[in-house]
Formats: sequence, structure tokens, C-alpha cells
Amino acid sequence: MLAVTSPGFVLFAAVLAGLWFACPSPRRWQLMLGASLVFYAVLSWRTLPVLLASAFLVWWCARRAAEKGIFYAGLAAALLPLALLKYLPVALGWQGTLAGALGLGYFTLQLAGYLCDVRRGRILPEEKYLRLLCYASFFLSITQGPFNRYNKLMPQLDRPTKWDTARAWRGAQRSAWGYFKKFAVADRAAVVVDAVFTNPAAFDRTQLLLGGVLFTVQLYADFSGYTDIVLGVGEVLGLELPENFRQPFFADSVKDIWARWHISLSQWLRDYVYIPLGGSRCSTAKKDRNLILTFLVSGLWHGAGLTYLVWGGLHGVCQAVENHLPHRRSGKRRHALRVLGTFCILAGLFMIFRASSLGNAAAVFKGILFNGGHAVFSNYWELGLTSRLEQLMLFAGIAILLGVDAAHEHGVSLRGKIAALPTPTRWAVYEVCIFAFLFMGRFLGGGSFLYARY
Repeated sequence: MLAVTSPGFVLFAAVLAGLWFACPSPRRWQLMLGASLVFYAVLSWRTLPVLLASAFLVWWCARRAAEKGIFYAGLAAALLPLALLKYLPVALGWQGTLAGALGLGYFTLQLAGYLCDVRRGRILPEEKYLRLLCYASFFLSITQGPFNRYNKLMPQLDRPTKWDTARAWRGAQRSAWGYFKKFAVADRAAVVVDAVFTNPAAFDRTQLLLGGVLFTVQLYADFSGYTDIVLGVGEVLGLELPENFRQPFFADSVKDIWARWHISLSQWLRDYVYIPLGGSRCSTAKKDRNLILTFLVSGLWHGAGLTYLVWGGLHGVCQAVENHLPHRRSGKRRHALRVLGTFCILAGLFMIFRASSLGNAAAVFKGILFNGGHAVFSNYWELGLTSRLEQLMLFAGIAILLGVDAAHEHGVSLRGKIAALPTPTRWAVYEVCIFAFLFMGRFLGGGSFLYARY
């Protein structure tokens, strides 16, 4: 298997890196195309024909995008797979239709963005279908992003890049940090989250609060962990991919959250939904409407359930309300209470996002208000944890995650700091990190990445 959490992916990336630097620069995009198609076919062979056909139709329409009818036909070709394979089955109550269908939410939006950029004259239409297919199928982004722009990614595949040991080592370190987030934090937090949301009535308010907060931590560690892994691989290859996260738990407003969380999606929605609706260059009421509609689209992109629409709509409402509040004085210092309040909003809305239905979400919030007790730190077995040590490792992993983010928030590059240490000290740090990863990682029973379903 080539799942990113498997040893097969590490071997796949290592072999590709060896071929990458042996391959002449003009042929590298072809190597990347072949590797990406193999990767995607192994993970989602049922959806491969959809990708091939959608990319071909968008390629054909983009070369004739000056004609409005053909442009809209191209948009339909880009977005119909998402509608037919993701939303229609839910609407009709079909089960299991999406089994193995990965990447729909990513390659469809990337193709739609490419077509819009051609229509607006920002880029020239690609003459070669296979190059557009290379962009759409790019294996480091197709399952969970980040969203790439055609004029940013493809020139890098043509650029002559030589092997750089220091750069490769930095990339490997970043990928290792991503695996730590996934195995030591996200997968262990998932045990508690799944238990709490499966039967909210069985837990007291402290346990429910912990489960709700842990889902936000789980999702961040899981999604940003994947991003670190693929950006690390990209760094080894000499590719600069878009950053997708920037310490979101230090945001001090809902607007700031979306400048730090899933950044590439936020930018896509801004450029291809919010601005075409009118953006901020309109009346206050229309600006509020544009914000709410954009976040409703964000919710719909995540899933067809009402929980996603409510989650997206509430984010839009919160940001619209913020725009009517008195402006804070500018400055780099962040007030701790604002950061805490913003995190409470983020975690509260993510409880709706995680719930299996609006009724399930209501049961969680009802339990937080009315279920008595305070067994959150004592009855760890009720939360699915097997021992007190596992509970301590969960909190220790979260503490490490927040500590690293705090350092980055203050502009401290931990990789740079470690690299500057004397050789014996540096390798002692590496050994401690390896031991911590092996000791704290939860390698059995872990699931796939959460955002692979979107």
C-alpha cells in the first residue's frame, strides 16, 4: 500500500527522489506524472477514470475559454464529479458509493481554479493535456491538499534542481514531525473523541468537554501532520508547496483562524467565490452576505450533511459579526483572553462538524450543560484509554505540539536551532526525539487521515 502512513509510502518517496535527481529537468514533469498516476491508482483506482476524463475536458475547454458557453461547460466538467460522486449519493441515501474515491474535493477545485485563471487571463492555457493531468494528479496534494496553483507548481517541475543534503535532511525532519503529530497525538486523541461522540449520554460534562476539545486537537494534529509529511517530501525534491497551517490555536479572531487554518482552501475560496460574489467592495450588508455564502460553500465542500452547512454558516456569521465590532488597535501582541475566546469558538463549532448529525451535536451540548460529574481525569478507561500511562502520553503529546507551535509563533526555528548545536549534542537530541516517537506513537489501530474523506 502507498497510504502516507505506511512504510510503502516512505519507500515510494525515496525511490522517486532517487529517480528525480537522475532525470533530466525537461523530463521531470513526466516522471512526476507517472509517479502520481501510480500513487493514485493504488489508492483509488475506481476514481482514476474520473480524474482522467475531468482533466481532459477542462484542458479542452480551457483552450477555448474565451467562449462563455465552453467556459461554463469546463466548469461543469471540473465540478460535476464532486456533485455526482459526493453529494448525489447522500441525497439519494446510497451507502458505500464513495469507497476508495479519494481526492475528489481537491482535484476538482484545482481544475476549476485553473480554468478560471485561464478565463481571467492570468495564465495561458496549457497546450499539452498530460501536463494539466500532471498538475491535477500531483501525488503530494491530491488526497488532502494543499491546493496548488498551476502557475506556481508546474514551473517548479521544469526547474533544474540539484541534490542538496542539508535541504533533504530538513525535509526528512519535517516529515518526521508530521508522523509524530499523527501517531502520537491525533490517533490517541481519536480514541477519546470516538468514545464521547458515539454515546454522549454515557459521559459527564467534563468528559464531554474534553472530547470536544480533543477533536479540535485531533483534527489539527492529523491534518497538519499530513501537511508536514508531504511538504517535507516536497522539500527533499526541491519543491516549495503552499503552507496550509500557521499556529491556528494562537488566532485571536475568527478571521484570524482562517488566515492560519487550511490556508490554501481559504485562499481558493477568497479568489474563486468571495471576490466573484463582490468581496468587500460593496455595501456592508452585501459584504456580510458574501462572507456567509462563502463559508456555506466551505461547509458544502466538506460534506453534504447538515452539520457541515451549519458549521460553515456559523463561521460566516461569526466573521460577519466581528466586522461590526470596534476595531482593535493594531499591534503584534495578542491578548490571552481573545486567544482563549477564539479557541472556544473554534472548538465549539468543530463539535458540530464532528457530530454524526445535528441530533448528535445537540446531545453533546446538552450533556455539557446538564450531565453532572467530574471524572475526566480519573476514569480514563471510560474514555477508551487502556492505562494511566496512555492518558499521560496523550497530554504530553499535546504539550509538545503546543510548545513547538508556541516557538514557531515567536519566530523560533527549532530545526535551525538544532542544526546549530555541536554534533554530539545535536545527535543526542535526535536520539531523544526518535525514542519519544517510538515510545509515544500509537502504531496499531490508527486510521487514515481525517481529511482524506473530503
